[in-house]
Amino acid sequence: MWPASSVQRSLQEFCWDSFRNGISSARNALHSDDFAITKVEIAALVSGGVDSSVVVYRLKEAGYDPVIFYIRIGMEDADGIIDCPSEEDIEITSFIAKKYGCRMEIVSLHEDYWENVISYTLDAVKRGLTPNPDMMCNKLIKFGCFEQKWGYQFDRIATGHYATTTVVDGKTYLSTAADKVKDQTYFLGQVNYLQLSKLMFPIGDLQKSEVRAIAARENLPSALRKDSQGICFLGKINYNDFIRRYLGEQPGAIVELETGKTIGTHKGYWFHTIGQRKGLGLSGGPWFVIKKDIPRNIIYVSNGYDPETQYGKCVNLRDLSFITQDPWGAFDDCKAVAFKIRHTPEFTFGTLRRIGDIYRIESEEKIQGIASGQFGVIYDRECRLCLGSGVIMEEE
Repeated sequence: MWPASSVQRSLQEFCWDSFRNGISSARNALHSDDFAITKVEIAALVSGGVDSSVVVYRLKEAGYDPVIFYIRIGMEDADGIIDCPSEEDIEITSFIAKKYGCRMEIVSLHEDYWENVISYTLDAVKRGLTPNPDMMCNKLIKFGCFEQKWGYQFDRIATGHYATTTVVDGKTYLSTAADKVKDQTYFLGQVNYLQLSKLMFPIGDLQKSEVRAIAARENLPSALRKDSQGICFLGKINYNDFIRRYLGEQPGAIVELETGKTIGTHKGYWFHTIGQRKGLGLSGGPWFVIKKDIPRNIIYVSNGYDPETQYGKCVNLRDLSFITQDPWGAFDDCKAVAFKIRHTPEFTFGTLRRIGDIYRIESEEKIQGIASGQFGVIYDRECRLCLGSGVIMEEE
């Protein structure tokens, strides 16, 4: 898309590249007039996991003196706080702060999380859509509310996301991580340019195995800790239990798409999403959720791998926003892109065309599980730059 000569290294990339040539040379270069990083104030968002723990190590080795922030975002209501393992996380984060001589602050964004992320999640689910609370958390909480309350005091915000930034023609673009399996740019696809311009991803140039090796070498308590799974505010609470708590149950029919025959019952369409194959309670599978009739509370399913019923090639996006800018300028023709409709290592290729207020992706191959409400994230054809994202609409 862009000539290689136009791609310049950002300050962040310079820092991490210098590690390969030795810490001493990196420090000498970074303390030059061009890279006076000692003047840069950095807030490091640390959760207690291995990734964010190694972020602190890398920042200190590069000569920075970050302030560590642990953000409480576990949900709290009249019945108490949903089980989120904050005590253990805080203990590990406190150890990291003491080990590297960093100031640490514990801040709470409970109410902001409820107002911005949990309410969005419940509203989307009730409307039969498939939400992505992790993307909203990044956009609205970690780089939104945190910035407004504390982050504005700092020049940069460092996180443990597997992502990088790349400067093209003087503008910063979100770009994919060295570890393609762990790459998290999909979850960052909703950030805006002002947020991105302030972000640092100190482990984006590392493989996960390298991160764990550093943690083990440094005797960090998170070295062998398992990666977190699921939605952060739920802690050990099952997702369906959470939905049931706020939306209840509403029994309905499970209908075979091809025959129209009722083959089972469900407890509410909000417990199911397009492409789902587990938790249906049907024998003789595999069965997949193909579509939902919200007004009649019906789940339509199909048996086996039928490309005619389970797969599609058209993905319509509303509210598509480019993180940095529209890289094509005047959008009067289809553009070749790579894209993802969920967080996976694999990219799908196709063309992107604007039709009025809607952007339409025509995939080169049929894809399974196109779920309304989820996000479609657009990349350049080289699968390097994350350009932006929009919300998937149901095809009319």
